[in-house]
Amino acid sequence: MRRDNDVLEGMYRLMSLTRALDRVVGAHDGHWHGLEGEEAVAAAVYYGLREGDTVAPHYRGAITAALAKGADLGRMMAGCLGKTDAYHLGRHRSDVCGPPEHGIIGLYGGSLGPPLGYACGAALSHVMDGDGDIALAVFGDGTSSRGDCHEAMNMAAIKALPVVFVCQNNQIAISTPAPDGNGGPIFERARGFGMPGARVDGNDVLKVRAAMDEAIARAREGGGPTLIEARTYRVAGHFVSDAEDYRDAAEIAAWRDRDPVARYRAFLIEEGVMDAAAMDALDAKLVAEVDAAFTAAQDGAVPDPGDLMPEDVFA
Repeated sequence: MRRDNDVLEGMYRLMSLTRALDRVVGAHDGHWHGLEGEEAVAAAVYYGLREGDTVAPHYRGAITAALAKGADLGRMMAGCLGKTDAYHLGRHRSDVCGPPEHGIIGLYGGSLGPPLGYACGAALSHVMDGDGDIALAVFGDGTSSRGDCHEAMNMAAIKALPVVFVCQNNQIAISTPAPDGNGGPIFERARGFGMPGARVDGNDVLKVRAAMDEAIARAREGGGPTLIEARTYRVAGHFVSDAEDYRDAAEIAAWRDRDPVARYRAFLIEEGVMDAAAMDALDAKLVAEVDAAFTAAQDGAVPDPGDLMPEDVFA
């Protein structure tokens, strides 16, 4: 199905913005969790959501999710640096804790499984409010083996909650290959919970988006949850300073040849949606915007520990 050019261009912009974040923030932050090679999942999953939809994003792509939902780039960059101009006033990092005022559920406790349950709670609130909005939970192949992941899916199925579960399967959980952490295809678990499941090529933004469109429509129409496994690959380290001594360089090179941005660029050119010059100009513009926002954030103030008491202490 041919999509509207605005949608096709919008998804490219989000992919390009995601790569720009990697280039700029990753050059300064050794703990940055890059998304290189996984941009198609982020763009297809987070693009075009409603203002009222709730997202519990994967930490690898959480800033993309927040920006797609309308968050301010400058405040997100301030969050990466722990500055008071950030949405969380410097208390949390933006790359794992997005702004709740934009419908983002952050990874506040540092544990990867609980946000799936939070997404179910948000989905239940949407049902009770009757607003027609949905919840989205995005997680990795490592998190898929956690008990709270299964509990969330079971509850979503029992209550027919409007939630879409997306496993961003980059095939390696920090340093553990997926075959050593999963007993079989992740999407097939959906059958055990009585919900639809699908596996798609996570490096093909159009295929991921088609699966998302179907799952979102089902959720909005009261058809309950869906599990989508988007199979991709993490071509960079777990974080920037990762030594990556646990995998073969040839494997990484093979997946670089399947780069999702390059594949999508070729499609857009072939279909006459955008030409190479227009995409190059957009790429440069977004890198400049991210760089300017990050540079400006460096001059921001850091929080005073004394300001944490008593306003931000609840127990």
